[in-house]
Amino acid sequence: QVQLVESGGGLVQPGGSLRLSCTTSTGTFGTSNVSWFRQAPGENREFVATITWRGLSTDYVASVKGRFTISRDNAKNTVHLQMNNLQPEGTAVYYCATAPAYSSEPDTYAYWGQGTQVTVSS
Repeated sequence: QVQLVESGGGLVQPGGSLRLSCTTSTGTFGTSNVSWFRQAPGENREFVATITWRGLSTDYVASVKGRFTISRDNAKNTVHLQMNNLQPEGTAVYYCATAPAYSSEPDTYAYWGQGTQVTVSS
């Protein structure tokens, strides 16, 4: 069983940046897609970004395109989410998850981390 651990969240002012990391405490990502989701209070979990296992293909929700960048280092079993120009609507708990193939639906992901809080506020 793969256990995922997110880090890098925190409090940032509007327009600021954060870099989230997702690592495995057991096993490796293998050939799985790795995705980031976020969940704001009272909202459903929302797909944010995904990256294929070789890192050759990425996809983003429209609201973060041009501001967020997902990347992975398979040698270090780490996936990053660089978030620039953060806005208050980006406040949420951010989760990483793995699945055998790309999907934007949370129900298709078997393994999740515990989440890291991102708060965008002045």
